[in-house]
Amino acid sequence: MVVREQFQLDLNELQAKLLELGRLANQALENSIEALETCNLEKALKVIDDDSEADALYEEINDFAILLIAKQAPVAIDLRRIIVAIKIATDIERIGDFAVNIAKSTIRIGNEEHVRTFQQVKKMYSITTEMLNLSLQAFGNEDVVSAKKVADMDDEVDELYGSSIRELLELHRSHPDNISQITQLSFVCRYLERAADHVTNIAESIFYLVKGRHYDLNA
Repeated sequence: MVVREQFQLDLNELQAKLLELGRLANQALENSIEALETCNLEKALKVIDDDSEADALYEEINDFAILLIAKQAPVAIDLRRIIVAIKIATDIERIGDFAVNIAKSTIRIGNEEHVRTFQQVKKMYSITTEMLNLSLQAFGNEDVVSAKKVADMDDEVDELYGSSIRELLELHRSHPDNISQITQLSFVCRYLERAADHVTNIAESIFYLVKGRHYDLNA
């Protein structure tokens, strides 16, 4: 097998590892939101325990990418592909951490009756995971049009975050006995908003990959 063919296989393997990391982050978010809504503390604990698998894969991706750079000394677009993979892996790993944080908030709330519905939280989650899936597809296809769509969807999450915090502030005044729960719910909203920001970072990395320059899609 010629060197270029092996290098392309290695790049494909790097991409496959990245997509698997994205799948793990998506699953962690889904499980953390389900645990929160149903007060399922066992599921919340599983989200925390399962994060070690994502962390190990994240380290594996970094090590593999560094090895590719050392062995192949890539330039131009191939070097950008590897650098972007490292950057995207970091953003995905942070998204998984936010899922863990949501699980921890669920544990802190415990079996306490919820003071609000979860419709806005679930909508924030739904948009964020849709963004993540779309961004990973855009990375595989080097598709800046889809990447721009991801950034536009972040505005929806920001709006939902703002309205959720306003509602929680009102609940803070009307339910003084539930301040701890309300505080944790505000954290959950913040974690989802930050997760969406990291997906936007992925979209920016795709622009860098394709265009060779940095773009601020949050501007």
